[in-house]
Amino acid sequence: MTAPRPSTPRKVLGRLSLSERTYVADALRTETVGGVLLLAAAVTALLWANVPALHDSYESVARFHLGPAALGLDLSVAHWAADGLLAIFFFVAGIELKRELVAGDLRDPKAAALPVVAALCGMAVPALVYVLTNVTGGGSLAGWAVPTATDIAFALAVLAVIGTSLPSALRAFLLTLAVVDDLFAILIIAVFFTDDLNFAALGGAVAGLAVFWLLLRKGVRGWYVYVPLALVVWALMYNSGIHATIAGVAMGLMLRCHRHEGEAHSPGEHIEHLVRPLSAGLAVPLFALFSAGVSISGGAIVDVFTTPETLGVVLGLVVGKTFGIFGGTWLTARFTRASLSDDLAWADVFAVASLAGIGFTVSLLIGELAFEGDQTMTGAVKASVLVGSLIAAALATVLLKLRNAKYRRLWENEERDEDADGIPDVYEEDDPAYHLRLADVYERKAAEHRRIAQEKADARHGRAEVPGGAGDDHHRPA
Repeated sequence: MTAPRPSTPRKVLGRLSLSERTYVADALRTETVGGVLLLAAAVTALLWANVPALHDSYESVARFHLGPAALGLDLSVAHWAADGLLAIFFFVAGIELKRELVAGDLRDPKAAALPVVAALCGMAVPALVYVLTNVTGGGSLAGWAVPTATDIAFALAVLAVIGTSLPSALRAFLLTLAVVDDLFAILIIAVFFTDDLNFAALGGAVAGLAVFWLLLRKGVRGWYVYVPLALVVWALMYNSGIHATIAGVAMGLMLRCHRHEGEAHSPGEHIEHLVRPLSAGLAVPLFALFSAGVSISGGAIVDVFTTPETLGVVLGLVVGKTFGIFGGTWLTARFTRASLSDDLAWADVFAVASLAGIGFTVSLLIGELAFEGDQTMTGAVKASVLVGSLIAAALATVLLKLRNAKYRRLWENEERDEDADGIPDVYEEDDPAYHLRLADVYERKAAEHRRIAQEKADARHGRAEVPGGAGDDHHRPA
């Protein structure tokens, strides 16, 4: 009887499959552009709210009401941005989660364990840090959920600004973390920040979602069917007392994200490709524009570090997120007997974990919900989210820059395509045809260099011949 073949140890943060790498690259490209717009919107909001001549106009625009009051939708512009536009953001998050569950890393329980445990620890530890800070400081525990969220767009914008060549495995880890993070953020909002329920409106929203699901299963197509239905479901969900963004993630989860035979893309992937630019480029920046406009002064910054609630948010984002995600990743590797990819070190995981401490969009939203009705505390918590995110971004910048030379070498190796077939060479190293193509490329290069060497040798000895014959004036060298 032959001895059993020893199993290959599973690698943590190893190379992505080619299809997963392509998907991640496309998703991150859009999110990076959206992140730059998000940064611009946040800076604009801060300037608009803090320049004395413009402050009143910011408040007037943010608090301007519009919408049909008879339908319970006479909302301020800031409210429309938080409850309406962010529903688009969570719709995309729902599609991403569904795709990860059926076609991405989360479909394999062993592979899913890493980002899920890391994300859970990256939410539990910041909440614990906030609670401990406020218990010892005598503050309110209402904001425990504020530092639990990661803003992938903001994090990617930081990567774009500092110019680091982060390997695709680490970028994918960050993206998957954010997807799982968004799911649990939605659950937190639904469970802990739901007002008194209107069961009639909730029943209507559930019925609308059922119709949405049936139409999808019947293969009905046409935006003119789904967009009006989605608006009705959203309005009913809003009036039910449950946060309206839940409607977005619910509809995103209903889309089919696995491909049928002959399909280049599943319906979910196709719709995500269409809607993601709207989410990243319009919905999230507009939300930031009307949420990040808080008064910033020297006194306000000092208060962030002396008030228990705001200090808890800053420590939760900077310390809790970093050590929660790093610790969750290390524990997962330790107890599943997996080893870190040969190309990476634990310092790389720590650097990415610190980058996940940037909690902007969802943290601002939860801050508004946690201290609803207390404008002073809401503004202070928003300021603490900004300060904590900036500190996390600065820390991540330093840590990632220290490793950037190594990242650049890894990135160049991932991108190398010497046989020019559009597929990176690292994915073809086991294919004999690739090596034959590469041999042909090298033979052509060798022949070209031999020709050049011969011409140089002839020229050096004064024996260069005129191509095409001595009497051919057309080809005579100048």
